[in-house]
Amino acid sequence: MIAHDGRAVGGVGGCAVEIGAMVIAVAGVAGTLGGALLTQRGAERTKRREIELVRAHEEKRENRALRRTCYADLNRDARQFTTALNQHLHTLRERGVEDTDRAALDAAKNAFRDRYSEAQMIAPDPVLEPATVVHHALTAVYGQVKRLERGAPEAGESMESAVEAQQGIWDPLREMRAAMRADLGVG
Repeated sequence: MIAHDGRAVGGVGGCAVEIGAMVIAVAGVAGTLGGALLTQRGAERTKRREIELVRAHEEKRENRALRRTCYADLNRDARQFTTALNQHLHTLRERGVEDTDRAALDAAKNAFRDRYSEAQMIAPDPVLEPATVVHHALTAVYGQVKRLERGAPEAGESMESAVEAQQGIWDPLREMRAAMRADLGVG
């Protein structure tokens, strides 16, 4: 075919050039768009990974803070319960206990019981094992003290054995504290 101005239009050669140019143009646009899409997806994937890492770091930090608080409270309340048992034994020996003395001992026992229950849900086994030893030692001494207070000790129980058992709690307390510190990465 011939156009108005005398140029040859169409034909097999012209059509192939136009199709080729069109394919090159489409490939270029597709490559540009595809590259942008791949770059965007890569950026999104990287951003998602960064968010996951930040979230994991925050969870780890929050878990450590929770354990630190739990351990500090458990250590404090175990020591206070041990001290309350000691004071109760002195009171029992010196003058006999009154309701206020019983209330003070029971308050210390209850505070420790609550902290120990919390630790059972939070602490890993290397910390929970020595905490359980402390728990058993404290409750055993508490039972002995209460039986002595009622005047109904079991065979072999005396003021001296109760004092000795109460003093024996300090070593397991140190072991529990060392396990807690190790879990927190302290010293």
